[in-house]
Amino acid sequence: MSPSFKPKTVYVSYIAATPEKVWQALTSSEFTRKYFWDRTVDIEPKAGGAFVLRLPDDCVNVRGKVIDHDPPRKLTVTWQVEWPDEFRKLPECVVSYEIVPAGEAVRLTMTESHSWDVPDAILSGGRSGWPAVLSSLKSLLETGKPLSIQMEPPREMIEAIKKLRG
Repeated sequence: MSPSFKPKTVYVSYIAATPEKVWQALTSSEFTRKYFWDRTVDIEPKAGGAFVLRLPDDCVNVRGKVIDHDPPRKLTVTWQVEWPDEFRKLPECVVSYEIVPAGEAVRLTMTESHSWDVPDAILSGGRSGWPAVLSSLKSLLETGKPLSIQMEPPREMIEAIKKLRG
């Protein structure tokens, strides 16, 4: 990751699962569609490989490149939102997952880093979305059932992105 990218959002979760199971949940569409609002993931498993997150209708939601692919310890990708259209003007960010054994559990750290001074209103989307995604992943791995969470982008985030398009 370039030193120009600074962490803006960091979440740590402890999950009663093996590092391999958490890795599989992060990198397999079989799992992501269950806890990430029916999105599927396609990862070319190497540095420089393609990363794509698709909506249920197969439309591309996020596109990027793999920066670090070290199963089952670390996955880092660039993250360029392509849908909804208003988000296309945002600079890409970097999303990293670090998986560390912690006794009979795993510590999963998700970090979202940016190369620009992102307004809090825009960060509010990830700050509300990431906890829901990661909590649902945790629930799926620990109980076999994802959480049923109804989410919408925060209004202040949508307004801030519209202003950027100006």
